[in-house]
Amino acid sequence: MGAFFSDLLHMQYLQRALLAGLIVGLTCSVLSTYVVLKKLAFIGQGISHAAFGGVAFGLWLFQATTRPNLYTNIITTCFCLGVALLIGFTSRRRKISEDTAIGIFLVVSMALGVIFIALRQTFTAEVFGYLFGNILLVTPVDLISMIVLGLIVVGTVAAFYKEFFYYAFDEEMASVSGLPVEFLRYALLTLLALTIVLSVKVVGVILVSAFLIIPGATAQLLSSSFHRMMSIAIAVGMGSVCAGFAASYFFSIPTGATIVLTQFACFLVALAVRHR
Repeated sequence: MGAFFSDLLHMQYLQRALLAGLIVGLTCSVLSTYVVLKKLAFIGQGISHAAFGGVAFGLWLFQATTRPNLYTNIITTCFCLGVALLIGFTSRRRKISEDTAIGIFLVVSMALGVIFIALRQTFTAEVFGYLFGNILLVTPVDLISMIVLGLIVVGTVAAFYKEFFYYAFDEEMASVSGLPVEFLRYALLTLLALTIVLSVKVVGVILVSAFLIIPGATAQLLSSSFHRMMSIAIAVGMGSVCAGFAASYFFSIPTGATIVLTQFACFLVALAVRHR
């Protein structure tokens, strides 16, 4: 334990990694409350897999530049926002069901990603990092981008906290009361897309949906109050980041996967407590 804290104090890449993990843990946990209550888990999974298409397109388009990661993040953000809004628009028209729209955009985005990766002329090892995450490779530029996106997401939730609260519990009543339900729906999808973009570098496209589901699901088992549910979700999300980060350091195993397993352990404990 002493060696871990000593390295954490002296190695900047570990400090950046832990701070990035805490930002992701906080932001995802805040949104996971709404994801669980509004049953948006499949939408989150669809957008997260769509991020792969944006990542691959950015890596292909800017492969010859000196800062491909920065431009790739911008492309991925635009790609995820576009897919999120298209899912919301298509499913709202009632021509096809929401899960069908998500399934279509998910597989199309993944197919585009495969094609763009195949078109690249350079080595594609970094794609593995985007798929499964590599928290130890977070750069200062990545960290700044994550802080900015995290502030936007958490700040927006704080600014419209009452509106999102009402919308999450009773959408029809919120509409009757005069709240802009459509705006809130698209705002939530937009925040979901931004959160996925800031999380991809840490946990990857494959595992990010766990961060958006497990903290909220765990908190729901332990509380019937919305405000307490969000507090517990944040505690689970950020606490699992710290515990998983330390465990991955000691056992030399992937950090993102270790954090997800830590969150799952919290969920099992909560399930046991609720059962008793």
